[in-house]
Amino acid sequence: MAGHETLKSNRKVELGSNRNFGLVFAGVFAVLAVWPLIRHGEAIRWWALAPAAVFLGLALYADHLLAPLNKLWFRFGLLLHSIVSPLVMGGLFYGAVTPVALVLRAMGKDILRLKQDDAKSYWIERTPPGPAKNSMGQQF
Repeated sequence: MAGHETLKSNRKVELGSNRNFGLVFAGVFAVLAVWPLIRHGEAIRWWALAPAAVFLGLALYADHLLAPLNKLWFRFGLLLHSIVSPLVMGGLFYGAVTPVALVLRAMGKDILRLKQDDAKSYWIERTPPGPAKNSMGQQF
């Protein structure tokens, strides 16, 4: 990578509302609380129902108190993004693109025409030569 390149994103990511943050966490803890009851008929997890009630109450009546947790969760998401995204992209490249390239190279294919040719010109003759001259006149 050249010294003038930067990997910093120019896109502005905005923090979600405190109320939505509280409602989402209340929902997640509520599902954790009742999951054993729904799935296996076992007792409700009270340790998960209490935070669900707290998050719901704060989200509905005092969402400004959730601002520090919301910011912390947001920063955690940005950290996860900076770690997981390159791993996923690398996995796709080395798991999909590279094997296809190796197979094509083993079969002797040069789809991008990267091999040097001793021809006078690299012009590619088309048959038929191309679209009609007036076909691009009224595009919109």
